[in-house]
Amino acid sequence: MDFSTRFEPKEAEPRLYEAWEKAGLFTANADSTREPFTMVIPPPNVTGSLHMGHALNSTLQDILARVKRMEGYEVLWLPGTDHAGIATQAMVEKNLKKTENKTRWDLGREEFLKRVWGWKEQYGNTILYQLRRLGCSCDWSRTRFTMDEGYSRAVRHVFVSLFKKGFIYRGLAIVNWCPKCQTALSDLEAPVPKDPPPGHLWHIKYPVKGDPGRFLTVATTRPETMLGDTAVAVHPDDPRTKALIGKTVMLPLMSREIPIIGDPILVDPKFGSGVVKVTPAHDANDFDCGKRHKLPAIVVMDEKAVMNDAAGPYKGLGRYDARKKIVADLEALGLIEKIEDHATPVGQCYRCATPIEPYLSEQWFVSMKDLAAPAVVAVKRGDVKFHPDRWSKVYLDWMENIRDWCISRQIWWGHRIPVWYCADGHATAAAETPSSCGKCGALELRQDDDVLDTWFSSALWPFATLGWPDETPDLEKFYPTQVLVTARDIINLWVARMIVSGLEFRGERPFADVIIHASIMDDKGMRQSKSLGTGIDPLELIDLYGADALRFALAWLATGTQDIRFGKNLSKQRTEMSRNFVTKLWNASRYAAPKIEGVPTKAPTDGATEEDRWILSRLSTTVDRVTDAIDRTEFGDAAQALYGFVWDDFCDWYIELSKRRADEPAAKQTLACVLDTTLRIMQPFTPFVTEEIWQKLGRKQPLMTVSWPSPPAPRDEALEGRMALVFEAVRCVRDIRTRNNIPPKTALTVMISAMDESTTTLLRAGAPIVRDQANVQELSIGVALPKPKFSATAATNAFTVYVPLEGMIDTKAEVERTRKELEIARGQAAQAEKQLSNEEFRKRKPEMAAEIQAKLDALRAKTAELEAHLKDVEAK
Repeated sequence: MDFSTRFEPKEAEPRLYEAWEKAGLFTANADSTREPFTMVIPPPNVTGSLHMGHALNSTLQDILARVKRMEGYEVLWLPGTDHAGIATQAMVEKNLKKTENKTRWDLGREEFLKRVWGWKEQYGNTILYQLRRLGCSCDWSRTRFTMDEGYSRAVRHVFVSLFKKGFIYRGLAIVNWCPKCQTALSDLEAPVPKDPPPGHLWHIKYPVKGDPGRFLTVATTRPETMLGDTAVAVHPDDPRTKALIGKTVMLPLMSREIPIIGDPILVDPKFGSGVVKVTPAHDANDFDCGKRHKLPAIVVMDEKAVMNDAAGPYKGLGRYDARKKIVADLEALGLIEKIEDHATPVGQCYRCATPIEPYLSEQWFVSMKDLAAPAVVAVKRGDVKFHPDRWSKVYLDWMENIRDWCISRQIWWGHRIPVWYCADGHATAAAETPSSCGKCGALELRQDDDVLDTWFSSALWPFATLGWPDETPDLEKFYPTQVLVTARDIINLWVARMIVSGLEFRGERPFADVIIHASIMDDKGMRQSKSLGTGIDPLELIDLYGADALRFALAWLATGTQDIRFGKNLSKQRTEMSRNFVTKLWNASRYAAPKIEGVPTKAPTDGATEEDRWILSRLSTTVDRVTDAIDRTEFGDAAQALYGFVWDDFCDWYIELSKRRADEPAAKQTLACVLDTTLRIMQPFTPFVTEEIWQKLGRKQPLMTVSWPSPPAPRDEALEGRMALVFEAVRCVRDIRTRNNIPPKTALTVMISAMDESTTTLLRAGAPIVRDQANVQELSIGVALPKPKFSATAATNAFTVYVPLEGMIDTKAEVERTRKELEIARGQAAQAEKQLSNEEFRKRKPEMAAEIQAKLDALRAKTAELEAHLKDVEAK
């Protein structure tokens, strides 16, 4: 049996993965009679490469997929990529400028799109190959792309259906506009920074016409938009200003007379001066006000945020240059009442981080209120469940206050809006190019230039990937899907829209459960960023430690949705810890392999000792814990249960205990049963090393295709408790040995003073284990035994261990060593206390303060232990 001394991930991983894929082990069968289990991968952008968020998300999905295969389901884990309209176009345009000094306009639409498709074919599947490195068991034969021909047909079908039902319309509205990308964005694509940049609030005086010396003062963070003011508004019940309603003010700098209107919706009389400037073309609330009062909407800047003809003398200035000039001119006229510092919560383009501009534009919209209503009911009724449940509130808050969705984008890469216009402007929506106008029959038609928001197409992902709108075997077998695993930041962008689409076009929920996992942060608790140098490349960690180590480290940390610190330092520490765990499993298997060759893998029925029954009970407990944790989607709980069993129970205790009876049939069969079951429950977390071990054991059937294990033996909690007590006694003796630098080969005299007779009885029954595992020559166990002179002590809640040190140590050297160690511990504790005494530090960096507090607690415990030991030694 060729079982090398080390597991070599770089050699084993590509070999094993190629064999799995070649054997079709990931491919789902639509004709299978087995119950389906379907997941769709959140499609990464074709521009992307694997980052830690992908690694976490995909690891958790792969664990579920592998467990469900072993449980007997027909598993389809469907992969694919999203065309990422704005991001992909920006990348290709940037490259075009760099290599040819050209813009897309130089090439024209058709030629530019050829370039984008060429780029996609060359680079667009990079991330899918990287997911293979992680061990992801996706059904690659069903890989989809959101601009596949069949998928595009589904998108057009949805658009036309919603258009004909009156849910899609075209109209003028204020949209989030990116002056750099020159396209509209949805509210969700223009997030406000967590820490808004500093800015100002300018208080500007508008002269009241016919009332010399009287002004109405408005406050604004964007003085440049005042050029488009068409009214000032006051509250109709405000005694300070209600008499002015119906009069006018002169718009400063523009010499335009605008009305004073009363509006109880726009104006809060308790806020500021109770006067609001109304700029319908550059503010969403003002736009609504303008419609109520039939005000004109004057657009004062172009698509690049440069002031236009309507801006008068400020034409040609960028919006921020215009702001400076306008403020200076107002100050020169004495019309600035005051300027206040004010953080400016302006949204930024999610792709280029350019501050967005609220901009009046004609766009395509989806009327969402009626479409969203069934999706609200689905979550409230529990048809779709969020895990953890608190994320359902985020979903419902957004859905119950949903606004119409701007779905048109002024770019070229994407699903072109399937609407054609004749010369008279009639609009014809069609899934295929129409031959004539649907209203007047004109033959000359022009297609709308805009493309659809990327999220419009990805909202169809759970069913469009399965062949819809055709009724395919895949759609019949695998829809609806069961589970969606994703991050919290796309609950509204994607999850909500998929639920809406599934209910509207399939009449049923697209998935039953939505698992929201944590976000990966750097070592300081901030989002990882490639540009800031804090991003971690998962492939580098795989190269260093292997895919299994990275997977297990991520699963270990996946506890609820608490953000995961996994920066440059912590990622290496935690992945190295997991690599050591993989090595531990490998070494245990290597030890066991020659002993269990040809041995049955069922639990022994004859000759089993108490230690055999104990490890089988612990294994059964672990199988139950891991199965339950996965069912609850608590991956961290499952990983930690596995770690504790494999490292402590199996490797550190059972293997060592069984060595003295390694040739006994019951010991061999127990060893075979434990290793077989352990490999099965470890496979979804660490598929490569477990498969390699499985094959080394001579198994022909691939590990991922065997059944998920049931508990191999009855659980015996009383036995587990007894053995835990004995093992704790062994640990206490070992700790004393380590603390006092007593060589492992030196046999000890040990006294165990139990709290009561029942504990004494249990410990006496385990005395052979204590003697064997702690190298104890003389062992006394009783109730309330007196402490011997000059002895070291280790105490638990149930007993106290004494080890006489006479002749065991060099007293003088031990006193000196202990004092030095104590001095260092006290100094470190004092430094930690000083840091924690700074209240400002604790408020500003709570995560770091928590880490220091934990360190301080450990140092205090160590100090107390050293002080007790020093007292013992000095007494001698």
